[in-house]
Amino acid sequence: MFHLIRHLIWLVGFIVVSAFVLNYFGYEINQNYFQERKSDCAQKVRQCQSELIHQGLDNAKCNFNCLDPKLIINKKINSN
Repeated sequence: MFHLIRHLIWLVGFIVVSAFVLNYFGYEINQNYFQERKSDCAQKVRQCQSELIHQGLDNAKCNFNCLDPKLIINKKINSN
């Protein structure tokens, strides 16, 4: 149990330090990314459901790649 808590503390510490380092070098974490993409992902799931119902399991081609990890960390825009 102690090892689990220790690893959790290290993980949280790494995330906090990483956020400060990203901020120092002019990057920011897009914290609203998953909320913004939620409707697009839900639409893709509904489309896949429809294809699955109409074409069956063998012919359905679903694309679940609705998240782009490159958009989670963005370069800050300087407004000087």
